[in-house]
Amino acid sequence: MNGLIGRKVGMTQVFDGEGRRVPVTVIEAGPCVVVSRKTQARDGYEAAQLGFEAQKEQRVTQPLRGVFKRAGVAPRRALREFTLDEGEEVKPGDTVTVAIFEGAAYVDVIGISKGQGFQGVMKRHRMRGGPMTHGGHSKRRIGAVGCRSYPGRIHKGHRMPGHMGHRRVTQQNLRVVQVRGEDNVLLVRGAVPGPAGGLLMVRKALKRKAAEA
Repeated sequence: MNGLIGRKVGMTQVFDGEGRRVPVTVIEAGPCVVVSRKTQARDGYEAAQLGFEAQKEQRVTQPLRGVFKRAGVAPRRALREFTLDEGEEVKPGDTVTVAIFEGAAYVDVIGISKGQGFQGVMKRHRMRGGPMTHGGHSKRRIGAVGCRSYPGRIHKGHRMPGHMGHRRVTQQNLRVVQVRGEDNVLLVRGAVPGPAGGLLMVRKALKRKAAEA
Protein backbone atom coordinates (compact mmCIF):
# COMPACT_ATOMS: atom_id res chain seq x y z
CA MET A 1 0.00 0.00 0.00
CA ASN A 2 1.34 3.39 -0.97
CA GLY A 3 -0.25 5.45 1.82
CA LEU A 4 -2.94 6.10 4.39
CA ILE A 5 -5.48 8.69 5.44
CA GLY A 6 -4.62 10.47 8.67
CA ARG A 7 -5.35 13.43 10.89
CA LYS A 8 -2.94 16.07 12.11
CA VAL A 9 -2.73 15.99 15.90
CA GLY A 10 -0.19 18.78 16.41
CA MET A 11 3.52 19.45 16.82
CA THR A 12 5.94 18.46 19.56
CA GLN A 13 9.59 17.56 19.91
CA VAL A 14 11.56 14.39 20.50
CA PHE A 15 15.23 13.65 21.03
CA ASP A 16 17.24 11.41 18.75
CA GLY A 17 19.92 8.91 19.74
CA GLU A 18 22.56 11.64 19.94
CA GLY A 19 20.50 13.88 22.21
CA ARG A 20 19.54 16.39 19.52
CA ARG A 21 16.08 17.94 19.67
CA VAL A 22 13.94 17.17 16.62
CA PRO A 23 10.72 19.10 15.87
CA VAL A 24 8.06 16.65 14.73
CA THR A 25 4.43 16.64 13.66
CA VAL A 26 2.23 13.97 15.22
CA ILE A 27 -0.08 12.33 12.66
CA GLU A 28 -2.81 9.88 13.57
CA ALA A 29 -2.40 7.60 10.55
CA GLY A 30 -5.17 5.03 10.22
CA PRO A 31 -6.33 2.48 10.85
CA CYS A 32 -8.11 2.57 7.50
CA VAL A 33 -10.50 0.02 6.05
CA VAL A 34 -10.54 -1.05 2.40
CA VAL A 35 -13.87 0.05 0.94
CA SER A 36 -13.36 -0.94 -2.70
CA ARG A 37 -10.72 -2.44 -4.97
CA LYS A 38 -9.88 -0.90 -8.35
CA THR A 39 -8.59 -3.36 -10.94
CA GLN A 40 -6.90 -2.99 -14.31
CA ALA A 41 -9.53 -5.11 -16.05
CA ARG A 42 -12.54 -3.17 -14.74
CA ASP A 43 -11.24 0.33 -13.95
CA GLY A 44 -8.03 0.61 -15.98
CA TYR A 45 -5.70 0.93 -12.98
CA GLU A 46 -4.73 -0.83 -9.77
CA ALA A 47 -5.63 0.89 -6.50
CA ALA A 48 -7.56 0.54 -3.26
CA GLN A 49 -10.09 2.98 -1.86
CA LEU A 50 -9.60 3.44 1.88
CA GLY A 51 -12.03 4.81 4.46
CA PHE A 52 -11.02 6.66 7.62
CA GLU A 53 -12.98 7.36 10.82
CA ALA A 54 -16.47 6.05 11.49
CA GLN A 55 -19.43 8.18 10.44
CA LYS A 56 -23.13 8.06 11.33
CA GLU A 57 -25.17 6.45 8.58
CA GLN A 58 -27.64 9.33 8.41
CA ARG A 59 -24.79 11.69 7.52
CA VAL A 60 -23.78 9.67 4.46
CA THR A 61 -25.41 10.13 1.05
CA GLN A 62 -27.59 7.34 -0.30
CA PRO A 63 -25.14 6.30 -3.08
CA LEU A 64 -22.30 6.02 -0.56
CA ARG A 65 -24.49 3.92 1.74
CA GLY A 66 -24.72 1.40 -1.07
CA VAL A 67 -20.94 1.43 -1.50
CA PHE A 68 -20.35 0.74 2.18
CA LYS A 69 -23.09 -1.90 2.31
CA ARG A 70 -21.64 -3.71 -0.70
CA ALA A 71 -18.20 -3.70 0.94
CA GLY A 72 -19.64 -4.89 4.25
CA VAL A 73 -18.09 -2.04 6.26
CA ALA A 74 -19.52 0.71 8.43
CA PRO A 75 -19.80 4.21 6.89
CA ARG A 76 -16.61 6.26 6.96
CA ARG A 77 -16.00 9.98 7.15
CA ALA A 78 -13.27 10.24 4.48
CA LEU A 79 -12.51 8.21 1.35
CA ARG A 80 -9.26 8.32 -0.64
CA GLU A 81 -7.56 6.09 -3.20
CA PHE A 82 -4.00 4.80 -2.96
CA THR A 83 -1.94 2.76 -5.39
CA LEU A 84 -0.85 -0.74 -4.48
CA ASP A 85 2.60 -2.26 -4.45
CA GLU A 86 3.32 -4.75 -7.20
CA GLY A 87 1.74 -8.09 -6.41
CA GLU A 88 -0.12 -6.76 -3.36
CA GLU A 89 -3.65 -8.09 -2.92
CA VAL A 90 -6.28 -6.55 -0.66
CA LYS A 91 -10.04 -6.95 -0.53
CA PRO A 92 -12.93 -4.90 0.87
CA GLY A 93 -13.07 -5.14 4.64
CA ASP A 94 -9.31 -5.46 5.15
CA THR A 95 -7.70 -3.08 7.64
CA VAL A 96 -4.55 -1.14 6.82
CA THR A 97 -2.50 0.30 9.70
CA VAL A 98 0.44 2.65 10.12
CA ALA A 99 2.71 -0.39 10.02
CA ILE A 100 2.98 0.07 6.23
CA PHE A 101 5.47 2.87 6.92
CA GLU A 102 7.85 0.56 8.77
CA GLY A 103 11.12 0.84 6.88
CA ALA A 104 10.06 3.97 4.95
CA ALA A 105 12.59 6.77 5.46
CA TYR A 106 10.57 9.62 3.90
CA VAL A 107 6.91 10.42 3.24
CA ASP A 108 4.90 13.00 1.32
CA VAL A 109 2.04 14.63 3.25
CA ILE A 110 -0.94 16.22 1.48
CA GLY A 111 -3.36 18.54 3.26
CA ILE A 112 -5.45 21.69 2.95
CA SER A 113 -3.52 24.75 4.10
CA LYS A 114 -4.96 27.21 6.62
CA GLY A 115 -7.22 29.83 5.08
CA GLN A 116 -6.02 33.44 5.41
CA GLY A 117 -9.01 35.18 3.84
CA PHE A 118 -8.66 38.10 1.41
CA GLN A 119 -5.12 39.47 1.56
CA GLY A 120 -3.10 42.14 -0.22
CA VAL A 121 -0.02 41.59 -2.34
CA MET A 122 2.50 42.25 0.43
CA LYS A 123 1.26 39.35 2.52
CA ARG A 124 0.00 37.14 -0.28
CA HIS A 125 2.95 37.49 -2.67
CA ARG A 126 5.58 39.07 -0.40
CA MET A 127 5.85 42.21 -2.52
CA ARG A 128 7.98 45.04 -1.19
CA GLY A 129 5.40 47.81 -1.36
CA GLY A 130 6.08 51.51 -1.82
CA PRO A 131 7.95 54.03 0.35
CA MET A 132 6.39 54.44 3.78
CA THR A 133 7.72 57.98 4.43
CA HIS A 134 8.40 61.36 2.79
CA GLY A 135 5.02 61.78 1.20
CA GLY A 136 4.83 58.43 -0.56
CA HIS A 137 1.28 57.45 -1.44
CA SER A 138 1.74 53.86 -2.69
CA LYS A 139 2.41 52.28 0.73
CA ARG A 140 0.95 48.77 0.48
CA ARG A 141 -0.55 49.16 -2.97
CA ILE A 142 0.14 46.77 -5.82
CA GLY A 143 1.59 49.37 -8.18
CA ALA A 144 1.27 49.51 -11.97
CA VAL A 145 -0.48 46.54 -13.58
CA GLY A 146 -1.39 47.75 -17.10
CA CYS A 147 0.39 47.37 -20.43
CA ARG A 148 -0.29 50.85 -21.88
CA SER A 149 -2.03 50.84 -25.27
CA TYR A 150 -0.89 47.34 -26.29
CA PRO A 151 -2.16 44.82 -25.36
CA GLY A 152 -4.16 47.15 -23.14
CA ARG A 153 -5.16 44.53 -20.58
CA ILE A 154 -3.89 42.70 -17.52
CA HIS A 155 -2.26 39.37 -18.29
CA LYS A 156 -3.72 36.20 -16.82
CA GLY A 157 -1.93 35.00 -13.72
CA HIS A 158 -0.78 38.46 -12.68
CA ARG A 159 -0.09 38.61 -8.96
CA MET A 160 -2.84 40.64 -7.30
CA PRO A 161 -4.78 40.76 -4.03
CA GLY A 162 -7.16 37.87 -3.45
CA HIS A 163 -8.02 34.79 -1.44
CA MET A 164 -5.00 33.34 0.33
CA GLY A 165 -4.58 29.82 1.66
CA HIS A 166 -7.15 27.02 1.91
CA ARG A 167 -5.65 25.07 -0.99
CA ARG A 168 -4.20 21.62 -1.48
CA VAL A 169 -0.53 21.57 -0.50
CA THR A 170 1.93 18.67 -0.76
CA GLN A 171 4.87 18.71 1.63
CA GLN A 172 7.46 16.41 0.13
CA ASN A 173 10.26 14.32 1.58
CA LEU A 174 9.49 14.60 5.28
CA ARG A 175 11.72 12.28 7.26
CA VAL A 176 9.98 9.58 9.31
CA VAL A 177 11.20 9.87 12.89
CA GLN A 178 9.06 7.20 14.59
CA VAL A 179 6.31 4.76 13.72
CA ARG A 180 4.22 3.91 16.79
CA GLY A 181 2.02 1.06 15.68
CA GLU A 182 0.36 0.52 19.07
CA ASP A 183 -0.91 4.12 19.03
CA ASN A 184 -1.55 4.41 15.26
CA VAL A 185 0.79 7.40 15.28
CA LEU A 186 3.42 8.57 12.81
CA LEU A 187 6.03 11.18 13.75
CA VAL A 188 7.58 13.13 10.87
CA ARG A 189 10.24 15.82 11.06
CA GLY A 190 8.94 19.33 10.33
CA ALA A 191 5.55 20.90 9.74
CA VAL A 192 2.71 19.66 7.53
CA PRO A 193 -0.10 21.64 5.87
CA GLY A 194 -3.33 22.48 7.64
CA PRO A 195 -4.57 23.09 11.18
CA ALA A 196 -4.51 20.64 14.05
CA GLY A 197 -7.33 18.18 13.47
CA GLY A 198 -7.21 18.53 9.68
CA LEU A 199 -7.37 15.52 7.38
CA LEU A 200 -4.16 14.43 5.66
CA MET A 201 -3.02 11.97 3.04
CA VAL A 202 0.31 10.37 3.92
CA ARG A 203 2.14 8.60 1.10
CA LYS A 204 5.55 7.02 0.74
CA ALA A 205 7.87 9.58 -0.83
CA LEU A 206 8.19 9.33 -4.60
CA LYS A 207 11.01 11.71 -5.52
CA ARG A 208 13.31 10.78 -2.64
CA LYS A 209 12.89 7.12 -3.45
CA ALA A 210 13.69 7.72 -7.12
CA ALA A 211 16.73 9.85 -6.28
CA GLU A 212 18.18 7.25 -3.93
CA ALA A 213 17.56 4.45 -6.43
